[in-house]
Amino acid sequence: MGTSEIFLIALTIILAVPWLAWRLLRRDDHAPLVVVQIVGGILLGPGVLGALYPAYYAFVFNPQVIGALNGVAWWAVSLFVFIAGVELDLADAWGNARETLVTASCALLTPLVLGSLAATVLLTMPGWLGEKGTWGQGVAGIGMACAVTALPILVLLMEKLDIFRTALGQRLLRYASMDDVAIWGVLALILLDWQRIGRQGLFLVGFALAAWGLRRLMAWVREDDRWHIALIWLAAVGFAADWSGLHFMVGAFLAGAVLDAHWFEQGRRDAFRNFLLLAVMPVFFLSTGLRTQWGQVGGLGLAAVIGAALLLLLASVAGKLAGVHLAGRILGWKKGEASVIGWMLQTKALIMIIFVNVLLDKKIITAEAFTALLLMAVMSTMLTTPIVRPLLKKLADAFSASANS
Repeated sequence: MGTSEIFLIALTIILAVPWLAWRLLRRDDHAPLVVVQIVGGILLGPGVLGALYPAYYAFVFNPQVIGALNGVAWWAVSLFVFIAGVELDLADAWGNARETLVTASCALLTPLVLGSLAATVLLTMPGWLGEKGTWGQGVAGIGMACAVTALPILVLLMEKLDIFRTALGQRLLRYASMDDVAIWGVLALILLDWQRIGRQGLFLVGFALAAWGLRRLMAWVREDDRWHIALIWLAAVGFAADWSGLHFMVGAFLAGAVLDAHWFEQGRRDAFRNFLLLAVMPVFFLSTGLRTQWGQVGGLGLAAVIGAALLLLLASVAGKLAGVHLAGRILGWKKGEASVIGWMLQTKALIMIIFVNVLLDKKIITAEAFTALLLMAVMSTMLTTPIVRPLLKKLADAFSASANS
């Protein structure tokens, strides 16, 4: 059987198995489709399917097919990160600068500190730090993974909870947007390579000049041409960022962030994002799962990875809740608001996975550390909706009682 036929078999599995499981289980309140796709990738990966049926795994996910899937995944995630950069609206955040800055800072820094402490514990043992990673990079990378909020997944959950168009929903968007900006800045610092500082400086200068010229061009051309130019711009900036020693996803985000959303009609942007989630991002999610390794860390294997995931989950949840409650005290929020916001900002399953994929690609963390972080992201995201739903009801009841009194 040819590679193209096996590739289509793999693609059929990727598109069919997670979706069928998601529809049959009917647990969208706990596990959105994106989470099921990631878990499906873990189950279909070398740690589960590869261990149970090694011959079948080697046939379907052979090196040629994996290479083809990785190519689709790289372009898919570049497009998704790019459109997230385009959608990022900092004007609203600046309009509520003090509240946004205080909340976003507290929501980011507290779990970053606790996550870094958890990383310090892990890195005292062998098997967690990648062969090209320094101790500082490992601590900062794992700590930031515990702190980040995934804006696209947050939007999806807010829509399901009917709060996306509310004042609370807009506040959540502001806080998460600021944290999304921060994660790419931290990633750029983590990946800063002093031996290639010249290339990175050249990239930043060249990017700034090119972005200035591109913005003048985009304001002049019609919208259909803007889409074509934007894709060429994305590929070029992604290449330049990777060449400089940063990562192509850093370039993808920067490529989108310098463009104005109003240059692209909102309906087309929404349709484009939905197409990516439907047609190509499942390949990225599954390819992420395929990279999970249970390994043998300190002779413990699976137990060590799960133990690390639970430690990181504790640091992430406790840090995020503590930080948001601190912001609530500083800003004088109503009772119950901090709990809702703190739990909503737990969503991690997309941007965090992209972030730790970069750390794994650059060999800053090991496959075992990546797997622990992946499990933490899945568990954190699955906790959000079932916990927030009753909290929202209690908050709404308290608001109604206050209004009637």
